[in-house]
Amino acid sequence: MMLFLKIFIGLLIFTLAFIAVIYAFFRDEIVSTRERDPAAKNDIEIILLYSGLHAVVSHRVAHRLWLMKLKLIARLLSQISRFFTGIEIHPGARIGRGLFIDHGMGVVIGETAIVGDNCTLFQGVTLGGTGKETGKRHPTLGHNVVVGAGAKVLGNITIGDNSYVGANAVILKPVPANATVVGVPGHITKKDGHKIDPMDHVHISDPVMVHMKDLLKRIKCLEDQTKDK
Repeated sequence: MMLFLKIFIGLLIFTLAFIAVIYAFFRDEIVSTRERDPAAKNDIEIILLYSGLHAVVSHRVAHRLWLMKLKLIARLLSQISRFFTGIEIHPGARIGRGLFIDHGMGVVIGETAIVGDNCTLFQGVTLGGTGKETGKRHPTLGHNVVVGAGAKVLGNITIGDNSYVGANAVILKPVPANATVVGVPGHITKKDGHKIDPMDHVHISDPVMVHMKDLLKRIKCLEDQTKDK
């Protein structure tokens, strides 16, 4: 009984110490998760149960090892993290503060990718390359960028600050700041310069649909004119 009690107390102390360390070093990520995910009830829940945070914590360590030229160990740690979280972040990628990875399963971030501060990535997002080119071959995301579920941002391109990449979009060309991009391939809609709500997936302007609606109106008008004759 005493042995069981000692083990329980030891595990409790370790858990509390782990929570304290994670909160101290990853407060920005915890705060961003709490602000952007209405399902997050408290910080302890986020620290213990959110795979997106776990992937970011693991990446910080792996990236440090990568910079120390311990690349094999860094890759091993990133693969272990992928096994447990379903999120693959190459240890060479540069990740800013306050990254929120929601759900996260299937997220892939390539070796030369750069992610700015306070970005949001949803499940199935790929920040990848377009072939076997060398050097900088993955995207650069500015600050406050939101990439919707299933979107693919490919190649050495830049997504400007405060931009929104719609779900399942395929982006192959640079995107200016304060823009929304949707479709395959991506079509850009300029925004009014205001920061986009990262959790608003409804009020997204789709230029293709705007043109389609305009075309349908013109067809309807022509049909009405034909009937009148």
